[in-house]
Amino acid sequence: MNVVDRNPAQWATLAGCRKVLVVVHTEVYGRRLRDVLPLLESDLRVQVAFTVAPHAFNGGALRALRGVGEAVLPWEEAVRTEFDLALAAGSQGTERLRAPLVRLPHGAGHVKLSRVADARTPGEPRTVGGMGRSYLMWGDRVVPAAYAVAHEEDLALLRVTCPEAVPITEVVGDAVHDRIAASMPLRERYRLALGLRQGERLVLVSSTWGLGASFHRLDALLPRLLAELPGRGHRIAVLVHPNVWSGHGDWQVRAWLAALRRRGVVLVSPDTDWRPLLVAADWVIGDHGSVTLYATMTRAAILLARFPERDVNPDSPGAELARTAPALSLAHPLDRQLAYAAAEYPAEAYARIAARISSEPGRFNANMRRLLYRLLRLGEPAHEPVTAPLPDPRPLGEGGTADASPDDWSELPA
Repeated sequence: MNVVDRNPAQWATLAGCRKVLVVVHTEVYGRRLRDVLPLLESDLRVQVAFTVAPHAFNGGALRALRGVGEAVLPWEEAVRTEFDLALAAGSQGTERLRAPLVRLPHGAGHVKLSRVADARTPGEPRTVGGMGRSYLMWGDRVVPAAYAVAHEEDLALLRVTCPEAVPITEVVGDAVHDRIAASMPLRERYRLALGLRQGERLVLVSSTWGLGASFHRLDALLPRLLAELPGRGHRIAVLVHPNVWSGHGDWQVRAWLAALRRRGVVLVSPDTDWRPLLVAADWVIGDHGSVTLYATMTRAAILLARFPERDVNPDSPGAELARTAPALSLAHPLDRQLAYAAAEYPAEAYARIAARISSEPGRFNANMRRLLYRLLRLGEPAHEPVTAPLPDPRPLGEGGTADASPDDWSELPA
């Protein structure tokens, strides 16, 4: 029997491309990287491959890679292969890569402290997630060739938590921030696309993952929202962090909320782009996750359902938001609390907090592309990288929403 050599280089139609590896650990990390990939589109000098790195929430990573097809390399093959550049939003396993690595944060504002269970040495002090030596170094070596952060505050924090990484750190801005800002003029269009009727209000309930998440209170909060808000005047949609879906399983998350879904609560599917819903929302009831922080950029009034202070970086914009936004009370009617949050909306304070998400507003694409092409040793394409508004969401449906994002990585606008 003849054996066919499957070496991709032998069968390539385009030879001599710079090879880029996109390393996806989780669904959330994958979403962060999706905002970077359009910067490499339409360049026949660059070829992109993908891999799934080891992580507890790999199930979501596979969902994030929908549509990539044969470009997904097994992890062990990926770490044996030389690449010209690698992109990742996580740290696990990246010390094995054979490529200059660009690391990105996977959330906004570096709000959360590292988990005690993640400490390499028992009893070591907790650091800000993603910013300590355990995330950026392997032994005495800084792993990334470049760490692309969102704000000058991040650079100042690194000088304390991992000074070895300061020389390779660049402030590029925040892609999610820029996409939301570009989409704000389309708020009414998104509301129409979601199927909201004239005068109908959207209450977006958001939960991050972990023991301090507001998911623990949904069994009390959601029935109260259904009981206390006028049925035909409000729609209630729930965003659950993809790590909850991955950690417990899709069936289990839907089963836990099944009775509430039957009563009209919309459980947003984990592969839905949540950002158009955030732009369209009238209220956000959230916790210390990134969604609540990004809500300060929008017109939505904010209520904090839960805020685990001991797990939060006290100098972060998320901590400032907790000191500013009204806290949900179990003792008062919810309709009055929502009315209070809207009437007492602290616009100047929220604008100040939102400004702490990115110190390069509107410039992520330009800054990030410059960094990528410098490491690739190529001249940038001769056009401005445009920050496109978010795609229209699909209508809110009973028990869930359809995916509001393109079906695969190749259809993302530049």
